[in-house]
Amino acid sequence: QVQLVESGGGLVQTGGSLRLSCVASGRTFGVYGVYGMGWFRQAPGKEREFVAAITGSGSRTDYADSVKGRFTISRDNAKNICHLQMNSLKPDETAVYYCAARPGLIDTSGAASRNNYWGQGTQVTVSS
Repeated sequence: QVQLVESGGGLVQTGGSLRLSCVASGRTFGVYGVYGMGWFRQAPGKEREFVAAITGSGSRTDYADSVKGRFTISRDNAKNICHLQMNSLKPDETAVYYCAARPGLIDTSGAASRNNYWGQGTQVTVSS
């Protein structure tokens, strides 16, 4: 069993900040550092979209153009945890945010089958 558990979502005003966390666990998960980690989001009525990704070592990151300069992804391999720091949030970023894990690099397509593990999601609501 492998679990990814997100936390840190909530209600924030426009321009505010939130820090999401994703903890990985499970007997079959293996070495956390071999997994790329990523964050995606899905707003009501829209398809899931890529937000940010980080390699297993943490040496490389990738961001959707819409969040560059405002969001930062990081990880602590000693604690099996990945964070997404979100600053200057906008109302249209209201969505359920999901973390994902995949050996090697995260697939950024958002398709559920392309990444091995997904969390249950955490709601982020940005009020105007």
